[in-house]
Amino acid sequence: MRENRLRAIWKSGGAVINGWLGIPNSFSAETMAHQGWDSLVIDLQHGVIDYSGMVPMLQAISTTNTVPIVRVPWLEPGILMKALDAGAYAVICPMVNSREDAEKLVAYTHYAPQGTRSFGPIRALLYGGADYPKHANETIVTFAMIETKKALDNLDDILSTPGLDAIYIGPSDLSLALGCAPVFDDVDPPVVEAIDHILARAKAHGIVAGIHNGTPEAALKRIAKGFQFVTIASDARLMAAGAQGVMAKMRAAQTPKASGSY
Repeated sequence: MRENRLRAIWKSGGAVINGWLGIPNSFSAETMAHQGWDSLVIDLQHGVIDYSGMVPMLQAISTTNTVPIVRVPWLEPGILMKALDAGAYAVICPMVNSREDAEKLVAYTHYAPQGTRSFGPIRALLYGGADYPKHANETIVTFAMIETKKALDNLDDILSTPGLDAIYIGPSDLSLALGCAPVFDDVDPPVVEAIDHILARAKAHGIVAGIHNGTPEAALKRIAKGFQFVTIASDARLMAAGAQGVMAKMRAAQTPKASGSY
Protein backbone atom coordinates (compact mmCIF):
# COMPACT_ATOMS: atom_id res chain seq x y z
CA MET A 1 0.00 0.00 0.00
CA ARG A 2 1.16 3.54 -0.72
CA GLU A 3 2.89 5.09 2.29
CA ASN A 4 1.03 7.80 4.18
CA ARG A 5 3.59 10.61 4.34
CA LEU A 6 1.81 12.15 7.31
CA ARG A 7 2.85 9.18 9.42
CA ALA A 8 6.38 9.21 7.98
CA ILE A 9 6.87 12.89 8.79
CA TRP A 10 5.50 12.47 12.31
CA LYS A 11 7.65 9.39 12.93
CA SER A 12 10.74 11.44 12.03
CA GLY A 13 9.68 14.12 14.52
CA GLY A 14 8.75 16.64 11.83
CA ALA A 15 5.70 18.82 11.25
CA VAL A 16 3.32 18.54 8.32
CA ILE A 17 2.79 21.76 6.36
CA ASN A 18 -0.81 21.68 5.23
CA GLY A 19 -2.77 23.78 2.74
CA TRP A 20 -6.53 24.23 2.48
CA LEU A 21 -8.87 23.92 -0.49
CA GLY A 22 -12.28 25.59 -0.61
CA ILE A 23 -12.60 26.18 -4.37
CA PRO A 24 -14.43 23.31 -6.10
CA ASN A 25 -12.08 22.94 -9.04
CA SER A 26 -9.61 20.21 -9.99
CA PHE A 27 -7.20 22.58 -11.76
CA SER A 28 -6.85 24.88 -8.76
CA ALA A 29 -6.35 21.79 -6.56
CA GLU A 30 -3.70 20.47 -8.94
CA THR A 31 -1.98 23.86 -9.00
CA MET A 32 -1.91 23.99 -5.19
CA ALA A 33 -0.62 20.41 -4.96
CA HIS A 34 2.31 21.24 -7.25
CA GLN A 35 3.54 23.97 -4.88
CA GLY A 36 5.10 21.51 -2.44
CA TRP A 37 2.55 21.22 0.37
CA ASP A 38 2.97 18.09 2.48
CA SER A 39 -0.81 17.71 2.47
CA LEU A 40 -3.95 19.46 1.29
CA VAL A 41 -7.38 19.43 2.92
CA ILE A 42 -10.48 19.45 0.74
CA ASP A 43 -13.06 21.21 2.91
CA LEU A 44 -16.57 19.80 2.67
CA GLN A 45 -17.69 21.55 5.85
CA HIS A 46 -17.26 25.26 5.20
CA GLY A 47 -16.02 25.33 1.62
CA VAL A 48 -18.36 25.31 -1.38
CA ILE A 49 -17.39 21.76 -2.37
CA ASP A 50 -19.66 18.73 -2.56
CA TYR A 51 -18.84 15.05 -3.10
CA SER A 52 -18.92 15.21 -6.89
CA GLY A 53 -16.55 18.19 -6.76
CA MET A 54 -14.27 16.43 -4.28
CA VAL A 55 -13.47 13.37 -6.40
CA PRO A 56 -11.74 15.17 -9.31
CA MET A 57 -9.85 17.28 -6.76
CA LEU A 58 -8.53 14.08 -5.14
CA GLN A 59 -7.52 12.87 -8.60
CA ALA A 60 -5.71 16.15 -9.26
CA ILE A 61 -3.80 16.01 -5.97
CA SER A 62 -2.76 12.47 -6.88
CA THR A 63 -0.53 13.87 -9.65
CA THR A 64 1.89 14.80 -6.82
CA ASN A 65 3.25 13.40 -3.55
CA THR A 66 0.96 15.70 -1.56
CA VAL A 67 -1.25 13.74 0.84
CA PRO A 68 -5.00 14.15 0.14
CA ILE A 69 -7.13 14.90 3.21
CA VAL A 70 -10.87 15.58 3.47
CA ARG A 71 -12.64 17.53 6.18
CA VAL A 72 -16.12 16.07 6.30
CA PRO A 73 -19.18 18.18 7.17
CA TRP A 74 -20.04 16.28 10.36
CA LEU A 75 -19.70 13.05 12.31
CA GLU A 76 -21.78 10.99 9.91
CA PRO A 77 -20.73 7.53 8.74
CA GLY A 78 -21.83 7.84 5.12
CA ILE A 79 -19.65 10.80 4.13
CA LEU A 80 -16.66 9.56 6.17
CA MET A 81 -16.72 6.22 4.37
CA LYS A 82 -17.30 7.77 0.95
CA ALA A 83 -14.37 10.19 1.44
CA LEU A 84 -12.08 7.28 2.30
CA ASP A 85 -13.44 5.14 -0.55
CA ALA A 86 -12.67 8.03 -2.91
CA GLY A 87 -9.00 8.00 -1.86
CA ALA A 88 -8.62 10.40 1.06
CA TYR A 89 -5.62 9.32 3.14
CA ALA A 90 -6.83 11.22 6.20
CA VAL A 91 -10.11 12.65 7.41
CA ILE A 92 -10.79 15.57 9.75
CA CYS A 93 -14.09 15.42 11.61
CA PRO A 94 -15.55 18.57 13.21
CA MET A 95 -17.28 18.96 16.55
CA VAL A 96 -16.07 15.82 18.30
CA ASN A 97 -17.29 16.56 21.82
CA SER A 98 -17.12 13.32 23.79
CA ARG A 99 -15.53 9.89 24.10
CA GLU A 100 -18.63 8.47 22.41
CA ASP A 101 -18.13 10.80 19.44
CA ALA A 102 -14.47 9.84 19.18
CA GLU A 103 -15.29 6.13 19.34
CA LYS A 104 -17.84 6.54 16.55
CA LEU A 105 -15.27 8.40 14.44
CA VAL A 106 -12.73 5.62 14.86
CA ALA A 107 -15.33 2.95 14.12
CA TYR A 108 -16.57 4.64 10.95
CA THR A 109 -13.02 4.99 9.56
CA HIS A 110 -11.72 1.47 10.28
CA TYR A 111 -12.62 -1.92 8.88
CA ALA A 112 -13.72 -4.76 11.18
CA PRO A 113 -12.75 -6.00 13.66
CA GLN A 114 -11.43 -2.59 14.73
CA GLY A 115 -14.39 -0.66 13.34
CA THR A 116 -17.55 -0.71 11.28
CA ARG A 117 -16.38 0.82 7.99
CA SER A 118 -18.24 -0.79 5.11
CA PHE A 119 -16.08 -2.35 2.39
CA GLY A 120 -16.04 -0.67 -1.01
CA PRO A 121 -12.76 1.22 -1.61
CA ILE A 122 -13.59 1.93 -5.24
CA ARG A 123 -10.99 4.63 -5.92
CA ALA A 124 -8.89 4.01 -2.81
CA LEU A 125 -7.63 0.80 -4.46
CA LEU A 126 -6.32 2.84 -7.39
CA TYR A 127 -4.63 5.40 -5.16
CA GLY A 128 -3.48 3.18 -2.29
CA GLY A 129 -2.77 -0.04 -4.13
CA ALA A 130 -4.21 -3.54 -4.44
CA ASP A 131 -3.35 -4.39 -0.83
CA TYR A 132 -5.32 -1.38 0.49
CA PRO A 133 -7.88 -3.54 2.37
CA LYS A 134 -5.09 -5.25 4.33
CA HIS A 135 -3.28 -2.10 5.45
CA ALA A 136 -5.92 0.67 5.43
CA ASN A 137 -6.58 0.57 9.18
CA GLU A 138 -2.97 1.37 10.10
CA THR A 139 -2.37 3.73 7.16
CA ILE A 140 -5.36 6.09 7.16
CA VAL A 141 -5.11 8.99 9.64
CA THR A 142 -8.14 10.07 11.67
CA PHE A 143 -8.34 13.61 13.12
CA ALA A 144 -10.93 14.75 15.66
CA MET A 145 -11.54 18.48 15.85
CA ILE A 146 -11.42 20.02 19.33
CA GLU A 147 -13.33 23.28 19.16
CA THR A 148 -16.01 23.44 21.86
CA LYS A 149 -16.28 23.88 25.63
CA LYS A 150 -17.75 20.39 25.88
CA ALA A 151 -14.76 18.92 24.06
CA LEU A 152 -12.43 20.72 26.48
CA ASP A 153 -14.35 19.28 29.42
CA ASN A 154 -14.06 15.78 27.92
CA LEU A 155 -10.56 16.23 26.53
CA ASP A 156 -8.76 13.33 28.22
CA ASP A 157 -11.63 10.96 27.45
CA ILE A 158 -11.41 11.92 23.78
CA LEU A 159 -7.62 11.74 23.59
CA SER A 160 -7.51 8.29 25.19
CA THR A 161 -9.80 6.78 22.53
CA PRO A 162 -8.02 3.77 20.94
CA GLY A 163 -7.43 4.27 17.22
CA LEU A 164 -7.61 8.07 17.25
CA ASP A 165 -4.44 9.39 15.60
CA ALA A 166 -4.61 13.15 15.88
CA ILE A 167 -6.62 16.16 16.94
CA TYR A 168 -7.12 19.41 15.07
CA ILE A 169 -7.84 22.75 16.72
CA GLY A 170 -10.12 25.25 15.04
CA PRO A 171 -9.10 28.48 16.81
CA SER A 172 -12.13 30.43 15.60
CA ASP A 173 -14.76 28.02 16.90
CA LEU A 174 -12.76 27.48 20.08
CA SER A 175 -12.63 31.25 20.55
CA LEU A 176 -16.39 31.56 20.13
CA ALA A 177 -16.92 28.73 22.60
CA LEU A 178 -14.88 30.62 25.18
CA GLY A 179 -16.66 33.94 24.58
CA CYS A 180 -13.88 35.50 22.50
CA ALA A 181 -13.55 36.94 19.00
CA PRO A 182 -13.20 34.28 16.26
CA VAL A 183 -9.64 34.63 14.91
CA PHE A 184 -6.88 32.24 13.83
CA ASP A 185 -3.63 33.69 15.16
CA ASP A 186 -3.88 36.55 17.67
CA VAL A 187 -6.29 34.73 19.93
CA ASP A 188 -7.37 36.09 23.31
CA PRO A 189 -5.63 34.91 26.53
CA PRO A 190 -8.31 32.32 27.49
CA VAL A 191 -7.93 30.72 24.07
CA VAL A 192 -4.13 30.75 24.29
CA GLU A 193 -4.45 28.91 27.59
CA ALA A 194 -6.91 26.39 26.11
CA ILE A 195 -4.70 25.74 23.06
CA ASP A 196 -1.64 25.18 25.27
CA HIS A 197 -3.67 22.82 27.45
CA ILE A 198 -4.93 20.80 24.46
CA LEU A 199 -1.40 20.51 23.09
CA ALA A 200 0.02 19.37 26.44
CA ARG A 201 -2.70 16.75 26.95
CA ALA A 202 -2.35 15.49 23.36
CA LYS A 203 1.38 14.99 23.91
CA ALA A 204 0.68 13.17 27.17
CA HIS A 205 -1.60 10.75 25.31
CA GLY A 206 0.75 10.30 22.34
CA ILE A 207 -1.67 12.03 19.96
CA VAL A 208 -0.50 14.36 17.18
CA ALA A 209 -1.80 17.92 17.57
CA GLY A 210 -2.71 20.10 14.59
CA ILE A 211 -4.03 23.65 14.32
CA HIS A 212 -5.34 26.15 11.79
CA ASN A 213 -3.28 29.31 11.20
CA GLY A 214 -3.63 32.48 9.18
CA THR A 215 0.05 33.21 8.51
CA PRO A 216 3.37 31.35 8.16
CA GLU A 217 4.70 33.29 11.14
CA ALA A 218 1.94 31.96 13.40
CA ALA A 219 2.40 28.43 12.06
CA LEU A 220 6.15 28.49 12.74
CA LYS A 221 5.57 29.63 16.33
CA ARG A 222 3.12 26.79 16.85
CA ILE A 223 5.53 24.25 15.39
CA ALA A 224 8.11 25.53 17.87
CA LYS A 225 5.57 24.84 20.64
CA GLY A 226 5.13 21.26 19.50
CA PHE A 227 2.34 21.18 16.92
CA GLN A 228 3.06 18.63 14.19
CA PHE A 229 0.35 19.61 11.72
CA VAL A 230 -0.14 23.25 10.74
CA THR A 231 -2.49 24.68 8.15
CA ILE A 232 -1.57 27.97 6.50
CA ALA A 233 -4.23 29.84 4.55
CA SER A 234 -6.45 28.51 1.78
CA ASP A 235 -6.56 28.58 -2.00
CA ALA A 236 -9.16 31.39 -1.98
CA ARG A 237 -7.29 33.50 0.58
CA LEU A 238 -3.96 33.04 -1.21
CA MET A 239 -5.52 33.99 -4.55
CA ALA A 240 -7.15 37.07 -3.03
CA ALA A 241 -3.94 38.11 -1.25
CA GLY A 242 -1.91 37.76 -4.43
CA ALA A 243 -4.42 39.76 -6.45
CA GLN A 244 -4.60 42.45 -3.77
CA GLY A 245 -0.82 42.79 -3.80
CA VAL A 246 -0.75 43.23 -7.57
CA MET A 247 -3.58 45.74 -7.59
CA ALA A 248 -2.12 47.76 -4.71
CA LYS A 249 1.10 48.24 -6.67
CA MET A 250 -0.74 49.09 -9.87
CA ARG A 251 -3.07 51.62 -8.22
CA ALA A 252 -0.19 53.24 -6.34
CA ALA A 253 1.76 53.67 -9.57
CA GLN A 254 -1.25 55.23 -11.32
CA THR A 255 -1.96 57.79 -8.60
CA PRO A 256 -1.30 61.26 -10.04
CA LYS A 257 1.64 63.05 -8.46
CA ALA A 258 0.60 66.15 -6.57
CA SER A 259 2.10 69.29 -8.13
CA GLY A 260 2.96 72.45 -6.27
CA SER A 261 0.65 75.45 -6.68
CA TYR A 262 1.14 79.16 -6.04
